[in-house]
This record gives sequence, structure tokens and C-alpha cells, in this order.
Amino acid sequence: MSAELPPEPPPGGGTPRLGRRELLGYTSAFGAAFLAGQGLLRADDADEKPAAKAKPIKTTPAGPKRYDMKKSINLWAFPYPQQMSLVDCFKLAKDAGFDGVEINFALEGEFSAHSKPKEIEAIGKLAADVGIAVSGVCSFLYWPYSLTQNDQERRAKGLALARQMIQAAKLLDTENLLVVPGAVYIPWLEGVEPVPNDVCDRRAREAVRQLIPEAEAAGVYLNIENIFANGYLYSPQEMVEFVDNFKSDHVKVHFDTGNIMQYQFPEHWIAILGERTKNIHFKEWDKRTHEFNLHTFRTLLDGTTNWPAVIEALDQVGYRGYLTFEYFHPFQHYPEALIYQTSDALDRMLGRK
Repeated sequence: MSAELPPEPPPGGGTPRLGRRELLGYTSAFGAAFLAGQGLLRADDADEKPAAKAKPIKTTPAGPKRYDMKKSINLWAFPYPQQMSLVDCFKLAKDAGFDGVEINFALEGEFSAHSKPKEIEAIGKLAADVGIAVSGVCSFLYWPYSLTQNDQERRAKGLALARQMIQAAKLLDTENLLVVPGAVYIPWLEGVEPVPNDVCDRRAREAVRQLIPEAEAAGVYLNIENIFANGYLYSPQEMVEFVDNFKSDHVKVHFDTGNIMQYQFPEHWIAILGERTKNIHFKEWDKRTHEFNLHTFRTLLDGTTNWPAVIEALDQVGYRGYLTFEYFHPFQHYPEALIYQTSDALDRMLGRK
């Protein structure tokens, strides 16, 4: 497409025209249709030609369908522990209208492998006193201590940590534990030897099988998460086969919408996973972004996820659990704004506004 500029301004004044290179730069960054709307490019040359008559803005009709699901947010969205205490986070989430908070099991710290049972119980009581539930337990430790790691010592540590997480979830009175079953490849760890696919699969199954008796005894569900960067369980059919092969009601799915958005669509996964989905991460991503990493996830509604289709698909399979917003970058300034903004977005998705 050769972009044609608007007519030259009248002699003796007016706005200087953009050079071709400058125009191409703006077009690459913002799109031809946007530039045409600013009067910087002829509408006839825009990628998306405007309709002959402007259409009214599409809004949700009066009396939207209401969905019976619960709102939750992961603690990573808060500046914890740098700026906020745990009780501050719980109170803020409660005030914003969340039903639950998902907390993250660390190697050290307030909720960690070093925490004593009474200290973990105290965290659960703290949440109860605020009036908010612990929607589940999550952890980043599945990466440095992968259950399929080639290093046998690391692999054993990962299994031991997972066992601690089961007991921690029980002490918090939550039935949901997110489990990353393994990884062929961990892109952010340099120098780590990749695990052959068949070896990864064998080790992952062995690890989960060892955890099942403890999970069943504790009343905790091992919810297997789909991941975008681990090279494992890339399709809903693979996930179904993996979960079903254990023949245990305590092995379910923790479905993450954003983790498959680069090449797939969450509403398609939901229908295939069916009632296996026990917990969910809502992450926003934009298919117009030509890279995929933790920095490309966005705030809810600021992307290309078809949220009405996602919510309806969940409703069709009978999902009534938590919708947990997961985000890795608390706002640097006014961090509470992210929490209220997310709650509002979820309200609109659920037909509450």
C-alpha cells in the first residue's frame, strides 16, 4: 500500500506535512486506520476503511446475563511485601469487592517453606477475620525446582515443596493447589539442559502419582496448570489425557486463559476440558503483540481475549468457582488502582454492571 498524504497546506502557513519515513513509522506503530482518523492519512488508503455512516458504540444491553462465579485476585498484583502487608492486601481486595485472594508459596518469607503450621493457620485466620477467602495456593517454585528437572536433587526438592504446599493449602482451609507438572524447557534459565519430551512426561506422571495420596487425605485438589513456555501439555486433548490417566477425583485442571493466547483460544479449551476445570487464572493478552513473555500480559479488557465467549463457555460447562486475575507487575504508582480496576472489569464480565 502506498500511503497518500493529505493535500499540501496553503502557501504561507499551515501544518508541515510528515515525511514518508516518519509516516511509515507512525503507521507501523499505530496502524493506518488510526492515522486516517487523525487526518494524517487518507481514509481510502487505511487498512480498515471507515463505514459510510458512523455506527453507534456497541455497549452491553440492559439487563445483561448474570453469571454465578466468584472473583479472586493473585497476590502478585499487589506490591507485597515491599509496600503492603498481607493484611493490607486482604483488606484492599475485600474493599474492592473480591471474594477471594490466591496466595503464593515462597521459599522464604511469611508464607513459605520455612513457615510453621501455626503461622500458616494464622494467615488463614487473618483472611477470615477480614472476610475474604483464600481461593487457592500458587507458587513460582515449580520452575527452579521443577518436578521433571534433570538434576535429581532439584527434582526431589520440588516434590518435597509440593508436599509442603498440600499441607499449607489444608491449613489455609482452601482445596485448591496449582501444580505445574513439569517442563521440557525453561526459557528464562540459561544453561539448563532441556528435558526430552518423553522423559518429561514420564517424570511428571510419576511425581503427580506420588502426590495423590497426600492430596486426597488432605482434601486438596492438585490442579494441573497449562503453561505457555514449558513445552509440555500444549493442547486441551493432551491435558485431558494427562489428568484422566490418574483416575483420581483430586487431580483436576487449573486453566490459564492467557497462557495459550498466542496461538489458541481459551473458549475452545474450556469446552474440551469440561468439568475437569477446578480453578482458573484470568490473564489478558493481545494477539497483535508479536512476542510472548511475562511483560506482555495486560490488564483485563485491554487485549484481544473474547471474554464474553470465555465466560459463556465456562457457564456452559457448569463452572462456578473462582476467576483469579494473575498479573506480575503491580502499579508503580497508586497500586490500589489496579485492584479496583480489575474488580470492575470482572463485574462487567459477570453481568453485575
